[in-house]
Amino acid sequence: MSKQITIIGAGLVGSLLSIYLSKRGNKVTIYERRPDMRKEAISAGKSINLALSDRGIKALEEVGIMDEIRKIAIPMHGRFLHNADGSTAYQAYGKEGQFINSVSRGELNRKLMDLAENNGVKILFNEKCESVNWQTYEAIFSNSEKTCTSQVKSDLLFASDGAYSAGRLSYQLHHDRFQYQQYYIDFGYKELNIPPGANGSFQLEKNALHIWPRGNYMLIALPNTDGSFTCTLFFPFEGTPSFQTLDTKEKARAFFNETFADASALMPTLETDFMNNPTASLVTVKCFPWVKEDRFALIGDAAHAIVPFFGQGMNCGFEDCRVLNGLIDKHNENWKEILAEYQVLRKPDGDAIADLALNNFVEMRDKVGDPKFLLQKKIEAGFSAKHPDKWIPAYAQVTFSPHIRYNDALKNGERQEAIMKQVMAIPGIEEKWNDAEIENLMLQLAGNV
Repeated sequence: MSKQITIIGAGLVGSLLSIYLSKRGNKVTIYERRPDMRKEAISAGKSINLALSDRGIKALEEVGIMDEIRKIAIPMHGRFLHNADGSTAYQAYGKEGQFINSVSRGELNRKLMDLAENNGVKILFNEKCESVNWQTYEAIFSNSEKTCTSQVKSDLLFASDGAYSAGRLSYQLHHDRFQYQQYYIDFGYKELNIPPGANGSFQLEKNALHIWPRGNYMLIALPNTDGSFTCTLFFPFEGTPSFQTLDTKEKARAFFNETFADASALMPTLETDFMNNPTASLVTVKCFPWVKEDRFALIGDAAHAIVPFFGQGMNCGFEDCRVLNGLIDKHNENWKEILAEYQVLRKPDGDAIADLALNNFVEMRDKVGDPKFLLQKKIEAGFSAKHPDKWIPAYAQVTFSPHIRYNDALKNGERQEAIMKQVMAIPGIEEKWNDAEIENLMLQLAGNV
């Protein structure tokens, strides 16, 4: 039976969710706090690129829109490392043919909004959620242009309004046992830019995610369809060096010349970008409950905001939509059962990918250039190629294996890491890493987990 559904937030997840629900014949309206980004330029320094991988792709394919999204995506087959000594190295992400996709957040959001409207969704802009009446399930919105408020009653209400969700805050204030945890890391990020070369050419390898790992911090760069690269500096807020100490254009350029020399040479607007683009914080949010009866649910970052170091924030939110859609079929539109099982399934996975993302920050900034770490990954990849039924590398479980839940990937990864600690502790492992002795030991250990 068709329902009146209100979605708070027209970001990536809210827009995709609206397509899923409207395709089922529901009347869906999204209320978005910001102006229409298709008509107004996105704020400078806030268009961080995203890594679309198999979980997100599966959700987009299921709702029939992935072909449209492929037009704005660039495949990245591996990490391209820029080491401090000027050397470079390439690390494939997975097996032949496995890759993640660079896509502009703004471009993807605009495309999803267009597709939502094409499917009958109504999107209202400049509408800020002030609160929710939990007796009547009316959401109260204030319009920043008309300076008026409206009360919106619906059969179903979804909050997909991000890490600082107004919908979640209202629920938190209403629910006397709402559990909420937020955790900020001591690092922020700033967006920078490498422009296209002559005739729109790419000045770095196009089909790779570029990383400049420097121990306590790092720079990354993802390709755009116009030949540019969106760069992100993940950097301490305080200390030396930090955002606090790089407080002039001259200090910023001198630091980049010394620390990221090859990138600095390709960044003519570095000084302006560094001083003018905002420095943003990185937060993890865990909360519970996510749902209320058969009328309300949190989804995407509103339920499980994570740091970006596994490239899974968007993919996890898209997977929320796909799982929810499957439950609608399973429970034959019984929304009390749908939302209850949605919470049971997705809460452990949201917590797990939050932990995995924090762990991957350490790997990206500290370990990707470490010879011992690279040897461990080589051993794992070789063993997995021979025994795919016994070993899937942790990264591949998260990124290329949407049939494996995040929660299971976390547990599997912890077991495999315990095995690899034993393997890497073997004297002379650098010389005999490819010997049958090592393979047999791993077979024995993997058989016992």
